[in-house]
This record gives sequence, C-alpha cells and structure tokens, in this order.
Amino acid sequence: MMKITKDSTVEEVVLRYPDAVEIFFKYGIPAIACGTPIWGTIGENAERYNVSDLEGLLRELNELAERKGAIDVKISLEGD
Repeated sequence: MMKITKDSTVEEVVLRYPDAVEIFFKYGIPAIACGTPIWGTIGENAERYNVSDLEGLLRELNELAERKGAIDVKISLEGD
C-alpha cells in the first residue's frame, strides 16, 4: 500500500484508488476534469480549492487505500 501524503499527486491516487474520487469531491476538490484526473499534488489542490481539513482528507484517503488495495498502474510522464 502506498502512503498517501500531501505530496502525492491526485492523478496517481485516482488511478490507483478510483473510489478516491468521491473523497476528493467530498472535500471540494474536483478530482476529475474532462474524464481524466486533475494535475498537481493533493497539497496544491487542497490550497487551490480552500480545503480546511487537509488532515481529514489524507486520513480518509489512506483508510480507503488500506481497505481497497491499489490497482497496479505504472505512470509515465515521459510520453513513451
């Protein structure tokens, strides 16, 4: 299981844990735009969307990760 922190990207979390979208929405972060995950870290997006309880968001995301397990994905930013 990956530890989800404020430095984790929204994209990676959504790709590994698709149910995380509901948690992001609950905290006011639109995790999906035009059918793809939004860019940036959780911390950056929490600031952008004025999330007041970053610790709560991270706690819920990590609880989800513990319950569900990750989908095995490999993310490449190289465009190969």
